[in-house]
Amino acid sequence: MTQKPPLPPFTQESARQKVRMAEDAWNTRDPEKVSLAYTPESVWRNRSEFIEGRDAIVQFLTQKWQRELGYRLIKELWAYHERRIAVRFQYECHDTAGQWFRCYGNEQWEFDDNGLMQRREASINDVPIEKEQRRFLWPQGPRPEDHAGLTELGM
Repeated sequence: MTQKPPLPPFTQESARQKVRMAEDAWNTRDPEKVSLAYTPESVWRNRSEFIEGRDAIVQFLTQKWQRELGYRLIKELWAYHERRIAVRFQYECHDTAGQWFRCYGNEQWEFDDNGLMQRREASINDVPIEKEQRRFLWPQGPRPEDHAGLTELGM
């Protein structure tokens, strides 16, 4: 069985590490790579969509990143307990017409014994912004280690 450390039960340090690993993976915008952090039968609620299994996750993420261009994400640990982690996040992206958005959300994650996410529930709101209002300006890919997080940015 594949393991994805850190494994539950989580400490504050291991929960923060898990959150940063997820953020870095999502910022690659590689659906196959991202899907490997989830169990083969992982269940998601993403906004009003219900997704089940890795193949569906790959399909969902492929379509997401075809629509959400220039995607840059910051996740922050909100709470943790044994095998569950709650995060808040924001990301910026633009559509094919060039309209930028800042998307605000919360996720609840549940992990199996191998550290794979078996359940993800996400609530997300999109707010149109002007290009000049963007705050996530690092080059495409994972956020640099020295780039401020949400709290440090006052967000």
